[in-house]
Amino acid sequence: MKFQGLTLGVPTEIMHGERRVAAIPDTVKKMIAEGAKVLVEEGAGVGSFFSDDEYKAAGAEIVAEAEEVYAQSDIILKVKEPLLNEATGKHEIELMKDGQVLITFIHPASPVNHQMVKQMAAKGVIGLTLDGIPRISRAQAMDALTSMSTIAGYKSVLMAANRLAKFMPMVGTAVGMIKPANVLVVGTGVAGLQAVATAKRLGAVVKAADIRPAAREQSQSLGAKIAELGIPEELAVGEGGYAKRLPDEWLIKEQGALKEVVADSDIIILTALIPGKLAPVVITEEMVKSMRPGSAIVDVAIDQGGNCAITVPGEIVNKFGVNIDGTKNIPGKMPTSSTWMFSHNIFNYLANLCKDGKVDLNMNDEIIASSLVCRDGEIVHAGALEAMNMK
Repeated sequence: MKFQGLTLGVPTEIMHGERRVAAIPDTVKKMIAEGAKVLVEEGAGVGSFFSDDEYKAAGAEIVAEAEEVYAQSDIILKVKEPLLNEATGKHEIELMKDGQVLITFIHPASPVNHQMVKQMAAKGVIGLTLDGIPRISRAQAMDALTSMSTIAGYKSVLMAANRLAKFMPMVGTAVGMIKPANVLVVGTGVAGLQAVATAKRLGAVVKAADIRPAAREQSQSLGAKIAELGIPEELAVGEGGYAKRLPDEWLIKEQGALKEVVADSDIIILTALIPGKLAPVVITEEMVKSMRPGSAIVDVAIDQGGNCAITVPGEIVNKFGVNIDGTKNIPGKMPTSSTWMFSHNIFNYLANLCKDGKVDLNMNDEIIASSLVCRDGEIVHAGALEAMNMK
């Protein structure tokens, strides 16, 4: 059996507003059927509407304190990166131990996580980040980033619309016709396409921008107009169809191409990511200044540093009259759908990682190699090392 003799720990998420959990009763049953002992912190599933009794019925052991979960577990399953627990004054990394495995979204290239990643490595933790899973056929069932991007793209438009001081659709009134809102979606991968589709459903005029021709075609098929960026395909498209990091001179050209459409946008949804690396800054401070007061930006890419130069990670701020949303846990705002998808993704990842009751860090496995952040006291994640200038 895959997990024979292993203890898997599921702590309660402590990020403000985070309601997801890394395992649900259905996936707990699967883990136990493969020989695992599963510890679930008391109340861990409440935010996603899974009770302690349901976990008990699935075979899990309910543990009162997070410290006990960390102390007893070989592998920790989480949704978000380790954080400081303000209630106890202890950082989650303090609760971890040498050789313990952590599987979660770490986003190691993001500057706000650099110190945490260094501490995790120093502690001897084996860190595996779900945002490093490659987009290959074999990994589809583990691809939590795609699952959560589906949620984030949809929800981000609703969040922006809720702050906008005008209608999204065209509305006819007795005193005249109100024009529809203009929405710009930058980056039309999974999250961006969901954002395009949602904004169109709400009746907005939607423009989409992506450096990849295939991504532009997909957004156009959903009814978006295309904001042309003029980036050569050979510079734009990397392995697996993902976007590549542009040379600085081409990134400046991209920003220049976006200036006019940004100034005319009521809502901007930012989702442009480069796998395992810092997100590109495509919206500068000057571009934000050009927007109409009352406009809204939702920086979905903030977990990897953000696409807007003045987004504040984890906060919603108003600058130059523009509302800039740096919420870091957008999928957590839809806990039922996101937890169901995430828990199955993480189970499938775990099943690939473990062989006969042991964690097999097979570096010939592309999935493991690209998602490993640290081991044996060292940071090994290429994107993190590049962002930290440690290569």
